[in-house]
Amino acid sequence: MTLREIADLLDARVLAGEKHLDTEVKTAFSADLMSDVLAFAKPGSIMITGLTNPQIVRIASIVDNSAILIVRGKIPPDETITLAEELDIPVLSTKYILFETSGRLYANGIIGCVRKIEGPGSVIPL
Repeated sequence: MTLREIADLLDARVLAGEKHLDTEVKTAFSADLMSDVLAFAKPGSIMITGLTNPQIVRIASIVDNSAILIVRGKIPPDETITLAEELDIPVLSTKYILFETSGRLYANGIIGCVRKIEGPGSVIPL
């Protein structure tokens, strides 16, 4: 799916990075714990979170996420949007909760970055 299709599916507002709406996305990672995003998210995936602070943009930049999708209708502070624009990372906001957002994306072909965690330190990749 493209970011534009994701925005349409989730009735999401584009808050930054409108020029990237034709970017193709195949994987996603949902988390509010940024250490999990660092550990498990893949480059090119979309980060789905309920957080709105500038750290989400810094983490997305480190991981090389294709975009950030903020749930529960939250709108990040201006400093988060400004940083996203500076780092050229699209930010979208949807009113759906994290569970619903993830489910809708999964039902439309977006898969997770990892399949499951078997135990400490053992990740089952896709």
